[in-house]
Amino acid sequence: MPNDFTTISVDAMGGDHAPAVVLEGVRTALEADHGLRVLLVGPEEIIGRVVHGRCTPVPAREVISMGEHPASAVRAKRDSSIVVGCRLVKDGEAAGFFSAGSTGACMAAATLVMGRIHGVDRPAIAAVIPGAERPVVLLDVGANADVKPAMLVQFAFMGRAYAQVVLDVDEPSIGLLNIGEEPTKGSQLAQEAHTLMRASVPGFVGNVEGRDVPKGTVDVVVTDGFTGNVVLKTLEGLASVLFSQIKGALTESMTTKVGSLMIATSLKGLKSRLDPEAYGGAPLLGVDGECVIGHGSSSAQAVANGIAVTARAARGDLALRIRQAIAGDASTSRDVTPPGT
Repeated sequence: MPNDFTTISVDAMGGDHAPAVVLEGVRTALEADHGLRVLLVGPEEIIGRVVHGRCTPVPAREVISMGEHPASAVRAKRDSSIVVGCRLVKDGEAAGFFSAGSTGACMAAATLVMGRIHGVDRPAIAAVIPGAERPVVLLDVGANADVKPAMLVQFAFMGRAYAQVVLDVDEPSIGLLNIGEEPTKGSQLAQEAHTLMRASVPGFVGNVEGRDVPKGTVDVVVTDGFTGNVVLKTLEGLASVLFSQIKGALTESMTTKVGSLMIATSLKGLKSRLDPEAYGGAPLLGVDGECVIGHGSSSAQAVANGIAVTARAARGDLALRIRQAIAGDASTSRDVTPPGT
């Protein structure tokens, strides 16, 4: 293969509808990107089904299911598709890893096998929210329920790098999720994090509120994993309910059915813009390599999009950018004395 190919390892067994949607997603991704190469990891009888010159099967005899304890399964199943996929990145054979399998197992494998970037206390999961004004990178959305102020600073630097590489934002604006805009609002954690971020994070605009996430007021919103996950699931649920209600309202009578035909194209365009599958998955930021985790219910197109996002992160040297940002921040954020100490 030419040296300018970007190679991504893909978990053939990840997701509720694997392996069928994964195999289809791999084909779609390869057809869309002629500079892409895929190492498809899984049982030999499965991975041999994709016949493509830029898809190489990599056997893995074991599979980690959604119900298994993540860390224990990763340690016990060293020949699982998730662990082998991460090992290919660690060994330099792949530039990134994509899986729609167990989020916990992907996190554990990426952290244990790829390792953390030096200086990163905890990796964070980011999600791209399709906001009204612009897409918003929200992190953490589930990796770390309990955090310290300095960790939120690291999340800000990691989210900033992701917005630059994947969303093409040169100078991202960054907000800290809080219950008010004033620096003195919120918990002690939020107030201390605000002080640290104001002193060290480029593009930090201060506190933002929950309504600013769907509005797209800033490019990056930083919060702890518990709050971020609640926000993400609330937005997903609300979007689903709204579209269901709109569909019901447009089909309740002959008059509304006729009217719906007139706005069908606009509604499809709106749904496409608000579809989180367009971004293909959530990156695990802070590990020493590119790792993108797709939703368990991912469609084939979502898998293809996830592979594309992983390749884009690899081409943009995302892990290197995070490493440089964290190294540059090491002598800054931890030297600031928070209020009340």
